This record gives sequence, C-alpha cells and structure tokens, in this order.
Amino acid sequence: MTNMGNIIKRLRIENNMTLEQLGDKVGVGKSTVRKWENGMIANMRRDKIAKIADVFNVSPSYLIGWDNNVGPITNGTKHKAPGVTINVLGRVAAGVPIEAIEDIIGTEEISAELASTGDFFGLQIHGDSMEPRMYEGDVVIVRQQDDAESGEVIIAMVNGDEATCKRLKKYDGGIMLLSNNPRYEPIVFTNEEIEEKPVRIIGKVVELRGKF
Repeated sequence: MTNMGNIIKRLRIENNMTLEQLGDKVGVGKSTVRKWENGMIANMRRDKIAKIADVFNVSPSYLIGWDNNVGPITNGTKHKAPGVTINVLGRVAAGVPIEAIEDIIGTEEISAELASTGDFFGLQIHGDSMEPRMYEGDVVIVRQQDDAESGEVIIAMVNGDEATCKRLKKYDGGIMLLSNNPRYEPIVFTNEEIEEKPVRIIGKVVELRGKF
C-alpha cells in the first residue's frame, strides 16, 4: 500500500466513511477508492487528490505525504488568516541569493506557524517532469535548507543551471534526483560529481498550491 493510500484509508476510517461514501463525494466508484487505498493506481489524477483533500479538510500536500502537519486545502486563493506573505519566484538562477532575485511573479500566504520554522519562498513549476503531482504553472512553497531526507521533494541547483524540482533519493556513494513523470529517467550523481558539478540543495518543498 502506498503512503498516500495509507493516508486516505486512515482519514476515511477516522471520519466513519465507507468506500462507497467517499467515492460518491469525489465522483468515483468504491472499487476505485479501494484501488487507491491499496496502491493499485500509481498516478492519481490531481483533481481527485484535490477533491479527497477537500472532503477531509486537509491540504493536498498532507494527502500526498509531503507535509506532516494537517492543514486545510489551499488553491492559491483560499488561505487561513492571519499569515505571512512570501514572494513567488518565476525562476531561481545559480549564484544569486534568494532574497536578491528580482524575478518575482506574485505572492502567496503561509501560516505564521509555518513561517516561524524557517525562511520560505514560492517557486513556479516549469515543464512536465513532476506530473501528475505538479503541473506547469503550479506553485510550490519551499523552505530554504541545504539538505533533506531521502524521499523528500527538493529544489536543487545542478551544474550552475536554473533550479529544478525533484524527489531526492540517497544511496551509498551519491544521490538520485527523481521525476514523478515516468518518461524522465532518474538523474544520478556520485559524491564526487556532487562536489565537481556542483549539485546543491537550496530548499525542501513543504506544500503544493495547484493552479486550477
């Protein structure tokens, strides 16, 4: 069973909801809900993830397993107040401190509680390498940090290019940067290549705000 399947099943049971009842609320049959919970459907549609999150009043990021803090669904226009406003960047270029970047395309609001845990920025997603979890134009909320745990979604700078959003996997001797889209092969770096290129983690994705 996938992590997201575990979370869906736990939330459904905690809310005393049957497979059929959840299916009715999100527009699918109970057999589809059962497949989600058992991990038989690898890539759930983004609109279904958003609907399930809305049913249980959690964020899509929590449902996916990126955020351990239960919070209400956010879609770029619905946020809890009061909060802290952060800049959303169109792109992050190598060698430029986050606070000095001028490619600001908008703002997002995060909770004061979240803001107290570090420095944050928003980043617009480009390309399709992280579909079906993230789509072109979506915004991710990023905590600035230079390391992350294996399995977490990060923003990394590779070989002096623009920042890229990938899932981190660590192994003895190096790391892999993984895309959600199966059309993209994992990018593998040895410890030596990490130093030489270099490969630098600049933040961890803590929340996804889809632009529906």
